[in-house]
Amino acid sequence: MNVNRVTTRTVPEELDGIRTPLRGRDVELAFIEERLDALGRGEGGIVRVEGPAGIGRSRILAEAAAAARRRGTRVFEGAADPDEQFVPLGPLLEGVLSGKEPLSGTQRLRDLATTPGQRFWLLQELGDRLREAARNGPLLIVLDDLQWCDDLTLLTFHTLAAGLSSHPILWLVAVRAGSVPSGVRTTLDRIRQAGARELVLGALEDRAVARITEDVLGAPPDTGVLRLAHRAEGVPQLLVELLGSLREEVVTIENGTARLSAGPPAPRELPSVVRRLDQLSDEARELVQTAAAVGGTVTVGLLAELLGRSSAALITAVRESLDADLLAESGDRLAFRHDLIREAVEAGLPLPLRQALRRQAAGLPPGTAPADAAEADRLRTEAAELAATAPGPAAERSLKALELVGADATERPRIIAETIPLLWQTGRAAEARELGASALAADGLGPEDEALVRLALARLTVPFDFSEAVRQARAGAVLPGISVTTRGRLLAMLAVGLSMSGEHAAAEQVAAEAWETAAAAGDRSAEATLTTVRSAVSFHRMDLTEAFRQAERSAALADALGVSTSLWVPEALWHALLSNTTGRTAEALAVAEEGIRITGEQGRTAATRMWLMTRSRILLEAGRLGDARADCEAASAKDDPGPGNLADVTLRYVMLRVALHAGDRRTAQAYAAEARRMRSDDAPVVRHFGSWMLALTADFEGRPDRAMAELDEVMTSPAEDRPAYAGLIDPADAPVLVRLALRAGALERAAQAVAQAERRATLNPELTFLAATAAHARGLLDNDLAPLVRAVRLYEGCPRVLAWASALEDAGRKLAATRKAEAVPYFEKALALYTRAGAERDVARLRRRLRAVGVRRRPSPARRDGQWPELTPAETRVVRLVARGLTNRQAAEQLSLSPHTVSSHLRRAFTKLDVPSRAELTRLVRLRDCGE
Repeated sequence: MNVNRVTTRTVPEELDGIRTPLRGRDVELAFIEERLDALGRGEGGIVRVEGPAGIGRSRILAEAAAAARRRGTRVFEGAADPDEQFVPLGPLLEGVLSGKEPLSGTQRLRDLATTPGQRFWLLQELGDRLREAARNGPLLIVLDDLQWCDDLTLLTFHTLAAGLSSHPILWLVAVRAGSVPSGVRTTLDRIRQAGARELVLGALEDRAVARITEDVLGAPPDTGVLRLAHRAEGVPQLLVELLGSLREEVVTIENGTARLSAGPPAPRELPSVVRRLDQLSDEARELVQTAAAVGGTVTVGLLAELLGRSSAALITAVRESLDADLLAESGDRLAFRHDLIREAVEAGLPLPLRQALRRQAAGLPPGTAPADAAEADRLRTEAAELAATAPGPAAERSLKALELVGADATERPRIIAETIPLLWQTGRAAEARELGASALAADGLGPEDEALVRLALARLTVPFDFSEAVRQARAGAVLPGISVTTRGRLLAMLAVGLSMSGEHAAAEQVAAEAWETAAAAGDRSAEATLTTVRSAVSFHRMDLTEAFRQAERSAALADALGVSTSLWVPEALWHALLSNTTGRTAEALAVAEEGIRITGEQGRTAATRMWLMTRSRILLEAGRLGDARADCEAASAKDDPGPGNLADVTLRYVMLRVALHAGDRRTAQAYAAEARRMRSDDAPVVRHFGSWMLALTADFEGRPDRAMAELDEVMTSPAEDRPAYAGLIDPADAPVLVRLALRAGALERAAQAVAQAERRATLNPELTFLAATAAHARGLLDNDLAPLVRAVRLYEGCPRVLAWASALEDAGRKLAATRKAEAVPYFEKALALYTRAGAERDVARLRRRLRAVGVRRRPSPARRDGQWPELTPAETRVVRLVARGLTNRQAAEQLSLSPHTVSSHLRRAFTKLDVPSRAELTRLVRLRDCGE
């Protein structure tokens, strides 16, 4: 973080590095002087300066700091940056630890800031240092751009401000007006309740505009120049830049008056706008430039058409443009924050390109088409044609068709049913749900129309609420007089919901009825979905050969039909999970990565999120804990209503397992709380996951009896609905359960887990991974070295790193009792695998085992870059690309990751390397590459 940004960066009234006098802020400066007077008398407090971009917030802060220094007040200045939010507490900490007069104990504070688990002590120490400094005289702490501060900075700010309120400390913070992140809004609400004073900066009055114009041009302006100056609408930064761009070429001084040498000047680029454009990703920059060329307000749908992308694919670019204060929301459209901004962006585009974009925009269907049935039918047809490859434009057309028909039109419910899945696929689930609820609440809804709406809602709710999907499908299937096709699809959706919910017996029964109905209707879409259910039923029966055969057939059918017609999106998800669960990790990972790539290209936000969560499970069980956590964080960053059952059984489960392997007690406890919520869910499978998560947490805490108690419901549930591997999530958990049961003295449960594992391996002899888990579980139960060694040998051919490491550790532990020297290679190999995985808690345990058998050396970490021992391989790849100047999005494209995943890796790298910015990271890369 640059802690002196407020005094070194270009502020709104600065031109060519020379600061012009501050005009039109007499009232605001008088207020600041009053607060500094009060500070001199020992009265602290908080002052919040708020205003839009370019209004002069930073200039007010700089003037306040200068005034405080003239009084002899000690000043600390910090500022947040949107591109450097990777170091928690960076803006505030750098503000008080840098500059001419940093706080005492700088090194101690820096050490606490970079040591995991020391945040409480850091807050205490920082508070103590500020109290100590305040005893020697008043303090002014300036924090600019609060809207970009990280959560820890926000927490520390309002905590310290409240705790030190009796001391002579004045906190002067600036925040952008308008929409800000929820954490910032919470902080603002808290400091307002604590009595913070507010200083809201508005547009400059005409007199101030005239004075600034004279300052910049060197002479009083005439009416023509003033008319031009008023186009800035009182925004100082735009005013100064506009005048500065005209000073040399357009304005002349005649008889002591500034005049325009010709007519009104053509639009031209402005430095602040160019800077903001340069900071955008390529996609966001193209979006802003296209909007500027079109002119006026513009819909996201029109921009998507012009850019050749789906509306959903523009979500990140639109958000980035809004956050940069270039665009603003205007109803259901986008508009530029200021017309001068639009003109400045447009001025940077070649004239032929501007003209071509305008012609293309004019040729698109107008935004206010006549509301007739023919136009609505045309739009519905186009939406159906686009749905398979471009759901974003398809959703826009479907919504437009909905606008064109009246509230009482007979076709309206059908259009709603068509629109719901398109909205869901493009990440607009809340809007889709609201649309469906409004349709069901309408009077006079016929059975067929209601059935179609409920079918759409069932598809929508499957990832979020398994039981709600079941309720919607069941309610639709029993409606009288509906078509055979609709009833068959509802039954297929009901079977899917029951299967995902964990109600296997009911799912099999409904699927049999659905097959007959789908066959009568000749519905291949329902057949694809039901084939997935058949695969799940076979998996539950432990017939994995048949499960794979049905899964491959289901994926092929869905692919041939197009994902938009499939009732479960997409069937390939199940194929990936099935492959992973049976040890075919490389195959599962390839399918998941292809799914992420395709859905990302097509703008299928919902499906991309599902694929990210699925891949997180695969990466966890492949021992790539850092990558698994990054995928979870990326999936969490995507907008999504409600907790989500699919997130429960993927994302939250994965985050708990990663925390347990890392020894991260706080994170584990947070996800254990989620598990307790899951235990009361309507869906049995979610309850089972919750139980297993709580059992693992109890074992982590050293409470094996409690761990067994958490599994009571799962182990005693009806056999037909009990998970296929005795309450476990994955076959590799069989040895984990045996170990838990043995610790608790529950020999019967340990034997039950072994019997299940051996039965599964016997029924599927071609799957080596299952044989390895069975041998591992048997070796633990019998305390027998031979099956443990056999398990180690079988795991060698499987990409299940953590399972293999666990077998090595157990075999080594058995050997260590009598043959210590022979145990060492097993322990060292296990240590290398755990190190490669990033399983820090397991690494620490293996080092203790090695010391117990007399090994004092510290084995070298496996598969770590020698120059970057602190980082995982994935983090190292990201760091090197960023150091070459690539943006997060460019790095994501090169690595075939999502930008959120890259951001997660980069944030962790910043923390591990203790660097505050990309510039510092680049410098560190160059030093290490030179061997320094």
